[in-house]
Amino acid sequence: MNNKTVAVALSGGLDSSVAAFLLKKEGYNVIGITARTTNTAEADAVLENAENIAKKLEIPFYPFDAVEIFKDKVLKYFENSYKSGKTPNPCIMCNKFVKWGALFEYALNVLNADLFATGHYANIKNVNGVYKLYPASDEHKDQLYFLFDLNQEQLKQTIFPLSHLKKDEVRKIAEENNLPSKSAKESQDICFIKPPLTTKKYLNNILKSKTGDFIEKKSGKKLGEHQGFWNYTIGQRKGIGIAAPEALYVIEIDAENNIVYVGYKDELYSKSLLLKNVNWSYYRDCNSFEALVKIRYNMQAIPAKIEILDNTCCNIEFLDQVSAISKGQACVLYDSIDGHLLGGGFI
Repeated sequence: MNNKTVAVALSGGLDSSVAAFLLKKEGYNVIGITARTTNTAEADAVLENAENIAKKLEIPFYPFDAVEIFKDKVLKYFENSYKSGKTPNPCIMCNKFVKWGALFEYALNVLNADLFATGHYANIKNVNGVYKLYPASDEHKDQLYFLFDLNQEQLKQTIFPLSHLKKDEVRKIAEENNLPSKSAKESQDICFIKPPLTTKKYLNNILKSKTGDFIEKKSGKKLGEHQGFWNYTIGQRKGIGIAAPEALYVIEIDAENNIVYVGYKDELYSKSLLLKNVNWSYYRDCNSFEALVKIRYNMQAIPAKIEILDNTCCNIEFLDQVSAISKGQACVLYDSIDGHLLGGGFI
């Protein structure tokens, strides 16, 4: 173990700093690396915080310029998804192209690290030569959802030091060892949209306001007007601003014609979806099976029947109807027995 070099992706926050601390305590040769993703004051602060953590831990620190790849693979994806009426997952793209993309390659091929580590709450197990992702001990921190695009080679060279810890235990370690991140707040879902900026404001800064129609899905009747379909998401109830006998919900978005279709709650439910760009965590030798499925991060995984159509496409049939299935959103599959990650893709 003492001969192993681990590159820890430091975000400047609590989790990654404790991950680095624990690895050093275990005897690894630890180095800190941080990706600069934007040319902003916020990015400067991230680098400064990460470097302060490295100094506290007395480990080497290497900043990495990921501005262009972040712009190309994350920001453009985020904006283009909304432009086409889809719901994006920027964290998944950042993991794929930045953390386990450019940063992972830099750590192993340039800095000659043996392993790559982050502060994610997940647990990698080697099961008969197959690397599988299991939930961490903290049941409130299921981060497998954001890691479905990792392949076997990446899993083989990755470690998650926080897999056995609860969040309050992690904070206690930081406090007891006076780490600079001990008082850090929980990170945001979208790191490049900082308060008071919101997703809606961000989109309206890059997209020109354009009057479109609210159409009742069942009748085809026009109920009102809006200033851009990108301001609405499937399942949204608040902010529609149309008087109706009962609450209206966004049912469908037609980006090409700038139409937002609305309807009532029962119209949100469906039992199946088509999943594309699927990444399987490891090889599966059956074309149909049952699994637990999430169609968004903050939901309980629910049972469904999976039919693999080809290597990157499958059909999912839920046992019970689910609400607000959104095009573009990530859908992740878990083993129905022990909850380990099977794979995932985009609706």
